[in-house]
Amino acid sequence: MMKSKALTEMAREYSRPYRVTKGKGFRLRDFDPGDTMGLGSEDKPKAKEALREGVAAMAALQEKLYAQDKWAVLLIFQAMDAAGKDGVIKHVMTGVNPQGCEVHSFKAPTSEDLDHDYLWRCTKRLPERGRIGIFNRSYYEETLVVRVHPEILAGQKLPPEVVGKRIWKERFEDINGFERYLGRNGVLVRKFFLNVSKDEQKRRFLDRIDDKTKNWKFSAGDVKERGRWDDYMAAYEDMIRNTATEESPWYVVPADNKWFTRVVVAAAVIDALDSLKLEFPEVGEEQRKQLVASRATLAGEKG
Repeated sequence: MMKSKALTEMAREYSRPYRVTKGKGFRLRDFDPGDTMGLGSEDKPKAKEALREGVAAMAALQEKLYAQDKWAVLLIFQAMDAAGKDGVIKHVMTGVNPQGCEVHSFKAPTSEDLDHDYLWRCTKRLPERGRIGIFNRSYYEETLVVRVHPEILAGQKLPPEVVGKRIWKERFEDINGFERYLGRNGVLVRKFFLNVSKDEQKRRFLDRIDDKTKNWKFSAGDVKERGRWDDYMAAYEDMIRNTATEESPWYVVPADNKWFTRVVVAAAVIDALDSLKLEFPEVGEEQRKQLVASRATLAGEKG
């Protein structure tokens, strides 16, 4: 088992190249969806072992997070269809205590959601202190799919006066303010864009069609959305450009090779948890006396 210090250093090595903290000048084309930091297929076994060790380290950090009960962690995943969000969440968080972690998948807003502001349905799912919350899609959909499909915006019951030319800039401003508010209240936010290429998405769609065990994953609507690929890429780029901050960074994670994607995400989560300097709560003098007394009582029991 790799030592803790070496593991955290490796976490930074694998995650920091994909971390975006200043959006100005950000270009999506500068990030290669097929990047593996020089690792090839022969390195997959080592990568999988690193992931196993990373998951174990994450579980240990999560236990301290839960025990300390001060910080909460919010992980947001955004991506095009078939980029692998579900698989990443499953493999990376597999060793974390379910009691301290909760996943929420956000689909199309309900009629109740549309009767509230667009942050409402996500706000009520924020993690409690001591826990990790995972958003599979999030309030960022309001700057992505809604931007690509203006007809959705038209159905959101907004007063005409608030739907102007600056609406996307205003939503970015709102989101930045919201995430700043979360940080000031002890919620650490980390955001992941799984950057899959158009060619790899096509291959995965065909695999879902050809493999009967994966047919359930396929939707004809996914192919229709693929037709708006350039519009989505422009929306993602503008989203990251306007909402990447030091406190709530984006990770533009290469997603063409699932094994590498999972290593990068795990590394980023470990780096995030390690930054909180988590420790188990200190036991006070009075509680120590109670522990000694309780031990003596238990040791004196017969049978």
